[in-house]
Amino acid sequence: MKRILVIDDALQIRELLKTVLELEGYDVTITKDGDEGVEAFRKNPADLIITDMIMPTKEGLEIIQELVDEYKNIKIIAMSGGGNIGPDSYLKAAELFGAAKTFQKPFNIDELKETVKELIGAP
Repeated sequence: MKRILVIDDALQIRELLKTVLELEGYDVTITKDGDEGVEAFRKNPADLIITDMIMPTKEGLEIIQELVDEYKNIKIIAMSGGGNIGPDSYLKAAELFGAAKTFQKPFNIDELKETVKELIGAP
């Protein structure tokens, strides 16, 4: 079974992604911040990470940079709803740092499911 790690400080987003992706047949682990997410990935690597960009303790760009440096073939989807400089800037930076795909919040759940299948295949 394909594994997905979700890193997001918003409980509603974590629960939504967990529910939707588990219904698709994926094994989903959720974490509430960057530190917890990186630790969870190192203990039990997933096939895909879906991470928010703006979070306490460690932001999405830090997560992407750190894990791409350690795991060359890692697949990451970055999401952002805004922040001081707007979501477009964060998401462009995420792509430059190594994210395979980006989504602006609110996102289309069907597009997200299709992107997950494109990146890691069916469960």
